[in-house]
Amino acid sequence: MTTPTAPRPRSRRALLRAAVVPAGLAASLVLAPLPAAVAAPSADALIAEVYGGGGNSGATLKNDFVELANRGGAAFGLDGWSVQYISAAPGPNSQWGVTPLTGSIAPGGRYLVAESAGAAGTVELPAPDAAGSLALSGTSGTVALVHGTDPLTCKTAADCAADPRVRDLVGFGTAVVHEGAASVPGASNTASVARKAGLPDTDENAADLAAGAPTPTNSRGEVAEGSTPTGPTEPGTVRIHDIQGRTRLAERTGRTVAGVPGVVTGVRAYGSKGFWIQDTAPDADPATSEGLFVYTGSANPTVKVGDAVLVTGKVTEYYPNFNGGSQSLTQLSNPAVTVVSSGNPLPAPVVVDTRNIPGTYSPAAGADGTVNGVTLDPEKYTLDFYESLEGMLVEVRDVRVVQATDKYNELWVAADKQDQKSKRGGLLYQSYAEPNVGRLMVQQQALVSQQPFPVANVGDVLTGTTSGPLDYNQFGGYTLVAGTLGALQDNHLQREVTAPAGERELTVATYNVENLAATNPDAKFAELAAGVVTHLRSPDIVALEEIQDNNGAKNDGTVDAGQTLAKFVAAIKAAGGPAYDWRSVDPQDGKDGGEPGGNIRQVFLFNPQRVSFTDIPGGTATTAVDVAGTGAAASLTASPGRIAPEDAAWANSRKPLVGQFSFRGKKVFVIANHFNSKGGDQGIDSRFQAPTRSSEVQRIAQATVEQAFVAKLLAADKEAKVVSVGDFNDYQFSPALAALTKDGVLRDLVDELPEKEQYSYVYQGNSQVLDHILVSPEVGYAKYDVVHINAEFAQQASDHDPQVVRIKP
Repeated sequence: MTTPTAPRPRSRRALLRAAVVPAGLAASLVLAPLPAAVAAPSADALIAEVYGGGGNSGATLKNDFVELANRGGAAFGLDGWSVQYISAAPGPNSQWGVTPLTGSIAPGGRYLVAESAGAAGTVELPAPDAAGSLALSGTSGTVALVHGTDPLTCKTAADCAADPRVRDLVGFGTAVVHEGAASVPGASNTASVARKAGLPDTDENAADLAAGAPTPTNSRGEVAEGSTPTGPTEPGTVRIHDIQGRTRLAERTGRTVAGVPGVVTGVRAYGSKGFWIQDTAPDADPATSEGLFVYTGSANPTVKVGDAVLVTGKVTEYYPNFNGGSQSLTQLSNPAVTVVSSGNPLPAPVVVDTRNIPGTYSPAAGADGTVNGVTLDPEKYTLDFYESLEGMLVEVRDVRVVQATDKYNELWVAADKQDQKSKRGGLLYQSYAEPNVGRLMVQQQALVSQQPFPVANVGDVLTGTTSGPLDYNQFGGYTLVAGTLGALQDNHLQREVTAPAGERELTVATYNVENLAATNPDAKFAELAAGVVTHLRSPDIVALEEIQDNNGAKNDGTVDAGQTLAKFVAAIKAAGGPAYDWRSVDPQDGKDGGEPGGNIRQVFLFNPQRVSFTDIPGGTATTAVDVAGTGAAASLTASPGRIAPEDAAWANSRKPLVGQFSFRGKKVFVIANHFNSKGGDQGIDSRFQAPTRSSEVQRIAQATVEQAFVAKLLAADKEAKVVSVGDFNDYQFSPALAALTKDGVLRDLVDELPEKEQYSYVYQGNSQVLDHILVSPEVGYAKYDVVHINAEFAQQASDHDPQVVRIKP
């Protein structure tokens, strides 16, 4: 997100300079009038619309408003900026009113500032992005966008033009302060003044803006309910491909387009309600989409698939997850719809498969770091290919499921058969440069209550045809919203069971049990316990991640997890497992991240019939464990203990738990980890390319701290057997794992698996590694297994697969 650090004066600020003429020549010179100054169009923030009739007699809207827009390709920061207003004919005592602003305007987006309300009107503004109490005139006045929050002092057009704090200014009605030769006429209780199509800014208010029906739009693309324009009766001159254009952002963003023709190809009456239309007379440009979503707000759409319609509406860009870096969706908001005919044939869907999906995922970003303004090249880049089909009917055939059906009734399929296949039918994520181009999310248009959604596991197949408009989802990437779903072919994926261990083999496992608390249903405990007993074969040591305190997410200061662990140990015993003992260190309240109030931590379970725990007092939430002694006498200063818990690397994150065990008379040190999450990272399909992995910085720091601790332990005893396990929230090829294994103090066992088995988690259709088991050099023999029982299945006890290693200390 780019925030300007200082106002950038535009050429209109250098207006008329006083002409200095020698006195002797003054009488003989006839000076020609200087032309009015005209600036180049603004590159980013400007005033898009002004309305002062809110709540007045005859008005529909209750409030005055000022709408800002951003023509640029990067977010425009508004912290420290303001919108200001002064009356049409300011006198000596007139003062500018101020509304401070915060946040930012998305590239190509809008920002709505609500001002004072009147007694009349029936319609609320859409949720404003900022609010003030300025009472704008319905007919005449001046509004300015100002860098700063101190009131302006200028009261003439020339003085305001010379003030470098003024970024943009709109005078309307009879206002004496305006840009250019004249203010904008036509404002009233029922009419705003707004930028014309394309958001022109020539510094001529009367030329750049015009009066019309108020169309307030907020940063989410929401419009005022009930302020629908009149339904069109004739096709307009603008077609869908004109609106979509050859980049991701529509040039007509923020303007109302009239009579756009199309055939309804899909209807959605839940979530983001609306319908898709597609032009039956496409242009010849493969970069311009012929489909478009029409957003109906809270109202259920009244059209049907096959209706030929004319739509008048406001062109908006909607970012499903702006802060997460998502792509935008071009749509028509606040629509007026006329159904011309019904029962029309639909355009043929574009078949999406190996033949037309490009092998290169993303184009290079433009100067702003995004691909927003980059001309689409759908034959070369995957993201451009999908964007060129936004809103259009697409089709996949006989596609393999690569992420199981989730609780939101979504699944992922592989449309490109050349993507890297896992052993069990998923798609392997093997490097940042290879994100698997054929991944598509599939939803359905119908409500699940009306049409069940298939419950599929990884490796199942949607046979036949799955087709519908191509959308973009806030929790994933490009999404096929199916009107027609293929039939589910169940390929009977089985949950794995690890190989049995020998009598002399020590088994160490790791399992992220996903926010387990005593308040969870017994069924969850039973399912997790079955994973430990049946599928992991009751390991000698189990490092658990995401054990919550006794009352889970209730945020009341509780940190003890004894009830949670007692319930889990009892469930394991009931499933036929051993009577595990446990060790842990309670965290400080609210200091370890995770679900607020949950106080998640790592815990060691161990089977006292097979392995003993070496208890060394002194381990607390804030006490750093250290190494004492050398050679065979080397030991921890606290067991269990936490590695450098006060180090900044662990701020708001789980601290590693280390314990000293003894197996058949041999010492083993086990570290249970849960590094910070990837929250805040930009997605691989982000508009920012290459996407920023901001959370990676902290994981690298965490890995560096832990590597130093292991190195110190090995320096004290070069034969020390160290096993580091857990949810590291990063890939085997990541900088964090490189930092953890630096100088060979640990080796990552996932690298020793066959390539097609290297995964423990599935996200956005990619089977990937987040969980690891690493061992020190002297461990030597290590039989490692990722036990696939969760991540590939619609029914999950956790979203992670557990892992286990068999070693011979």
